[in-house]
Amino acid sequence: MRCVDLFAGCGGLSLGFENAGFEVVAAFENWQPSIEVYKANFAHPVFNQDLANEAEAIAKILPLAPDIIMGGPPCQDFSSAGKRDITQGRADLTYHFANIVCAVKPKWFVMENVDQIKKSHILQDVIEQFSQAGYGLSSVILDASLCGVPQLRTRFFLIGHLHGKHNQLIGTLKKNLAEKSMTIRDYLGDTLGLEVYYRHPRNYNRRGVFTIDEPSPTVRGVNRPVPKGYKLNTCDPDNVDLEKVRPLTTIERSYLQTFPSHFKFFGTKTNLEQMIGNAVPVNLAVFIANAIKEYSLHGEIRTSLFDDELPFELPDRSLKRMG
Repeated sequence: MRCVDLFAGCGGLSLGFENAGFEVVAAFENWQPSIEVYKANFAHPVFNQDLANEAEAIAKILPLAPDIIMGGPPCQDFSSAGKRDITQGRADLTYHFANIVCAVKPKWFVMENVDQIKKSHILQDVIEQFSQAGYGLSSVILDASLCGVPQLRTRFFLIGHLHGKHNQLIGTLKKNLAEKSMTIRDYLGDTLGLEVYYRHPRNYNRRGVFTIDEPSPTVRGVNRPVPKGYKLNTCDPDNVDLEKVRPLTTIERSYLQTFPSHFKFFGTKTNLEQMIGNAVPVNLAVFIANAIKEYSLHGEIRTSLFDDELPFELPDRSLKRMG
């Protein structure tokens, strides 16, 4: 299937879908540092495009004839790491994503965001819009550590299939989840050359030292050194020598996002930390792409095969309108 990646960043979704065997034909991004990194790693074009200019974006996308439009509209206005202020304007990009998809009408779309978006009226609005446009919708919150990523990162996905049924992918997604979380050692072995590392907590009531025998906490867009005078928290690992503890490097953090070692990152440290922290983990994108591919080849797996449901379902009003 031919894919177009909107809000592409440095290319986590694009690389994941390529690794799953899809053809990414173009990407759209509006931040130059990410565009330069994207260009260095992919053969297809990336357009410097403000997606708030829907007419211009649609005119560029239609000739590409995508089967899938995917993207992660900027999430700062929903995120616990941001100010959660949907009046700041970035959240409006979710509406622009929906408008572009509904104008182009690809067979599939994939929208990624932080799980806090489920509390926003914006999600309800776009779900209704997609439903009225004829998309069967599957929505799910996934823990990346159960999807081939050594990181406790929860993300929301809304996946649409034109003329499909609601929740048709849920069984496939559930079936493919790992039974236990992936640790850093599971994924990278001993290649980092350390057993523990520092990740700055949001407040000092939380731990700051982690081991590689657990998934990492969420990779954020900032990466701070161990502050002078930092004292081990009671929830930090035992027998840690703080003099020997360091934060992970920028590139090591890209490995936790499952970017390969040959992926070319360059630019300022601040910009790199931001683009890596904002990226969709490559293997999480592979997980989503494989579910779409499996459904396309084999059809629906009934959720009734399972005792419990995935943690987020479509709002009742959308289901009732479609029913």
